[in-house]
Amino acid sequence: MEQVERLVAGQFPEWASLPVVPVENGGWDNFTFHLGDTMLLRLPSAWQYALAVDKEHQWLPVLAQSLPRPIPVPLAKGEPGADYPFSWSVYEWIEGQPASFETVADPIGLAEDLADFVGALQRVDATAGPQPGIHNWFRGATLLTYDETTHDALDDLRGHIDDELALEIWKYALDARWNGVDVWFHGDLAQGNLLLDEGNLSAVIDFGTCGVGDPACDLAIAWTLLTAEGRGVFRERLAVDDALWSRGRGWALWKTLVSCANSVGESDADAVNSRRVLDEIFAEYGAR
Repeated sequence: MEQVERLVAGQFPEWASLPVVPVENGGWDNFTFHLGDTMLLRLPSAWQYALAVDKEHQWLPVLAQSLPRPIPVPLAKGEPGADYPFSWSVYEWIEGQPASFETVADPIGLAEDLADFVGALQRVDATAGPQPGIHNWFRGATLLTYDETTHDALDDLRGHIDDELALEIWKYALDARWNGVDVWFHGDLAQGNLLLDEGNLSAVIDFGTCGVGDPACDLAIAWTLLTAEGRGVFRERLAVDDALWSRGRGWALWKTLVSCANSVGESDADAVNSRRVLDEIFAEYGAR
């Protein structure tokens, strides 16, 4: 905490008198702190996450102009100092409650709002956007990037899930080809990055994995948060073809298998939720 206060005081003396307070459940990619009542500090926790700082400062103001919901827009960029080695960011604090199955007021309305947000993001000019790489853990690239970790998770889960069905779904996703047309994607449309106001989508945060490429990664939310009916509305509103939908299912499967493998034998809320998502993926695939 003292180190963060020294960073702020040394580089932004106009804010030196404001209290610095850690954000509860602030994630692991960045150390996050409230700065006063209206601002947020994001300090990358490792060099890989620090690669996103310049990208966010360049592109988030551009993206924000075209999106139907608020997103974080940097107010200032800090530099290494006070024994902290990376660039860091000051943002305006965006109020909202992280999305969850329990807090969504209208599942169909959420599906429509998410589809509209993703569609608007995909329509932003992607010509000069950042290609997949270490800066975003290769979101927007081929699913083959995660083939080894998927098979490792399946090995760990053998006897706990229908691993043969999971492998079939994974191979089906790998065979679904992308047309090669770059579009913008968020890269981590997860519950914690969707903020709600009275149960309705109010903002989308954490664009550290954004970039341009194959947008399939943004479809994983259809299985990890939406209901079966909402999933259908989401797909229809975005006009997603079979190949893109299959790759999106593959992204959801990869994320869920890894989560399930990390919680074998556990019964906490995260483990239960991961198994529920896996059941959704299996059921939707079987009913296609």
